[in-house]
Amino acid sequence: MKNLKIYSLMVFLVLLVFTSGCIGTQDDQTATDSDSSDASDVQMEDAQAEMDGNMTPPDGMPDGEMGMPPGGEGGSASVDTGTGAYVLADGEELTEGTYTSSNDDENAIRAEGEVTATLTDVSVEKTDGSASSSDASSFYGLNAAILALDNAVLNINGGTVTATTEGSNGVFAYDGATIYIEDTEITVTGGNAGGIEVAGGGTMYASNLNVFSAVKAAIRSDRGGGTMVVDGGTYTTSGSSGAPAIYSTADVTVSNAILTAETSEAVVVEGLNSVTINDCDVSGNMEGVYGDEGSENIHNVMLYQSMSGDAEVGTSSFTMTGGSLVSNNGDMFYVTNTESVITLNNVDLTLAEDTYLILIAGNDGSRGWGTEGSNGGTCDVNFNEQTATGDIMVDSISEMTLTLSDGTSYTGAINTDGTEASVLSVTIDDTSIWTLSGDSYITELSGNTDNIELNGYTLYVDGVAFE
Repeated sequence: MKNLKIYSLMVFLVLLVFTSGCIGTQDDQTATDSDSSDASDVQMEDAQAEMDGNMTPPDGMPDGEMGMPPGGEGGSASVDTGTGAYVLADGEELTEGTYTSSNDDENAIRAEGEVTATLTDVSVEKTDGSASSSDASSFYGLNAAILALDNAVLNINGGTVTATTEGSNGVFAYDGATIYIEDTEITVTGGNAGGIEVAGGGTMYASNLNVFSAVKAAIRSDRGGGTMVVDGGTYTTSGSSGAPAIYSTADVTVSNAILTAETSEAVVVEGLNSVTINDCDVSGNMEGVYGDEGSENIHNVMLYQSMSGDAEVGTSSFTMTGGSLVSNNGDMFYVTNTESVITLNNVDLTLAEDTYLILIAGNDGSRGWGTEGSNGGTCDVNFNEQTATGDIMVDSISEMTLTLSDGTSYTGAINTDGTEASVLSVTIDDTSIWTLSGDSYITELSGNTDNIELNGYTLYVDGVAFE
């Protein structure tokens, strides 16, 4: 019996030591996992910080420098829409009166949930209180003067919107919200803010607005895109490069309007998105590049992919019918690091002196727009019933197919310096004419080749002189 007690005591002690060891081992393992997780989090944060710094520069316009690329910063942000100083109820109608916001991250007027509401001749002022996150202000409408989100439907008739603080976009539709707005005056002068905007799948129908934006685009979209349909009105920006009249990461259609970028490119389309312009007068005046004067292109319409995550990779599309397109400085069209389609239908074109009608080329990669040497552009160019004059340049890592149809008259030289593009194809229908203004080098030629006027120059097709 005594031996049994001693044996039992020994077993108990062994079990106690074993259990203590297991507990200690488990504690050690938990600490190790925690340390590993913390290290991983730090590594991810460092990687994200490096990505944010290399792929898309910060917003704003530092003294003595040109503005930055016109999209959002391209960083990551949790969904933060902030609060509203006045939150609309379902069925509510506000007529006249002034509604303000002075707090950070706060909309002056906000429609959320399943509500349908109407503003008539209301004055909205966001003149104090800044956005705590530039990403959230661009992506989700944080600190916007007016924000509709969720599945809200907001009707705005007349009135004014004034936004002067950091991250205060004028009128913003986010997520499943739809905004109908007409006959409204919108003035936005704060940093990282534009006039009217959709993101995250929002929808906006705008009619006869007068929009002025000092820093970002007058008609703007950001991450998650959406739909914007604009008819009539004036849309003007005065900020330096980075404030186009239109910046699209959505499907944007503008008709019967005047679009003016006083110191920036006129239109930017990023990634798998589109801009369609009908019977509008559009002008740009890009005064400088985003960075080193020698590293980037001066242009009027840009189609590109920033790789920031704000726009899905895919075909960028620009279509314009009627109206006028004026470049006061820089190449008319610049395509880089994306597949794209440019279609012009009877547009009155005015080029700046000593510029290209179209430049399709890679970039130095300093902005994260692809990797240098493999970030050229691919573009299908369609001129329909179009008169166009100006040279076209396609670099060795880029591609273009040019189609002249429906009575088009094109006067210009293509790759006059002899650069051999990856693909450079020209098709001419029976009703159209290409008149050379210099020696030209292409890879393919099809259609009615009798409608080529050499004008004393030589056209080389895949290295062979055309006769």
